[in-house]
Order: sequence, then C-alpha cells, then structure tokens
Amino acid sequence: MTLTRAELAKYVDHTLLKPEATAAEVEALVAEGVDLGVFSVCVSPSMLPLNVATGLAIATVCGFPSGKHHSDIKAAEAARSIQDGADEIDMVIDIAAANSGDFATVEADIAAVRAAVPTGKLLKVIIESAALTDDAITGACLAAEAAGADFVKTSTGFHPAGGATKHAVELMNQAVGGRLGIKASGGVRTTESALEMINAGATRLGLSGTRAVLDGLDGSGEATVVNPGAAGY
Repeated sequence: MTLTRAELAKYVDHTLLKPEATAAEVEALVAEGVDLGVFSVCVSPSMLPLNVATGLAIATVCGFPSGKHHSDIKAAEAARSIQDGADEIDMVIDIAAANSGDFATVEADIAAVRAAVPTGKLLKVIIESAALTDDAITGACLAAEAAGADFVKTSTGFHPAGGATKHAVELMNQAVGGRLGIKASGGVRTTESALEMINAGATRLGLSGTRAVLDGLDGSGEATVVNPGAAGY
C-alpha cells in the first residue's frame, strides 16, 4: 500500500529534547508541528505546559536520558508532567537491569510510572535497544507489556551505542507487535530510514528533522510500504 505525506506525518512525534533548547525554539517546534500535521510534539518536561492547537498531542520524557533514577522519582516526574498537560510519557528503563536479565526490576520500575500515568494517557517505554542484547530487547518489551505500558520505544537518541535499527524494531515487533505500539527513535533522519522502520513494525516515529523526512517522498508525494501498523498507535 502507499502512504501519503499527510499519512506519514501522523506517525511522527516531532521532537526537541536537546538540553540547550529555548522556549522560543519549543514554540517554533509546536508551530512547525501544526504546519506539518504531525501526531505530537515531544519536549523536555521543564518546557511544559505548552499552548498547542487542538488535535496535536503533547509528549514528554521521564527518567531521561539515563534511566538510572529511583522508580518513585520517575513516577513523580511523570505525575508532574501529566499535571502540566502531557498526553504521553516516554520513560527510560534501567538498562543494566535489562541486560542482566533482571526483568522483575524492569517491570516494577515501569509499573511505578504506569501507576502515575492515568487511564487515557499513554506510557511509552524506552528500552535503549542499541545498548541491549537481543534477549534483553525481547525481555524488556515483555516486561513493559506486563507492567501495562502502551508502547515500547527503541532509543533516547542520546546513548553512544546508537539509535533505532531495523533489527531492533523487528525484534520488538515479534515480542509485542499488535498488542503494544512500537516507536522508532534516534538517528531516523531520512525518508528511507523512516519507511524502513515502519516496514519493520514501527507505529510511531520520533523525529527531530521531520520536514526533511516528509519532503523526501517521491514526486507523487506518496511512499510504498508493506503491512504498516496503524499510525499513531
């Protein structure tokens, strides 16, 4: 099937998480997100609340970028962000716990944040896939599902090991695809890589260079994809 530019835009969390981001830059991000027709904008929690147009979701991060925070601190951060208007929380797991096979700790960490994120608000779980073994990717995804998460997400975009890969998204899709959403984020900078992630199973894309990705569609303004998941889910 084909995706139009507008349909591809609905996969996108239009993202600005650099620590030096200013209020003016965030305001410009929101305006660009509206112009591009993206699903959401994703900003740091200290930049909330935002004044956004109806229909544009607000996402933020939690325990970011290391994940090495106490679970109650992550939960408090998530609760504050919801209070400040966030619709979606992208939390970072304890990566070492996942790589050591301690998925009970991973699950408990996620569950603590889930308890702070009410029904109707989405919880995405960043597993930092480039820093995990294949078994840990699968285990972390299953722990996220058991803890009540809505999505699993590849990467923060800040880890030196790298960002999203086709292989990681495929593993995540095999683990929880169809039951949880899958967000590919980190290093997805071209139209080709964005479409590769969708074909691998991604239902959401975290992009900072959204306009360039959308502008890269062929002359017809459409892209061919194979069995894409529901955009935004």
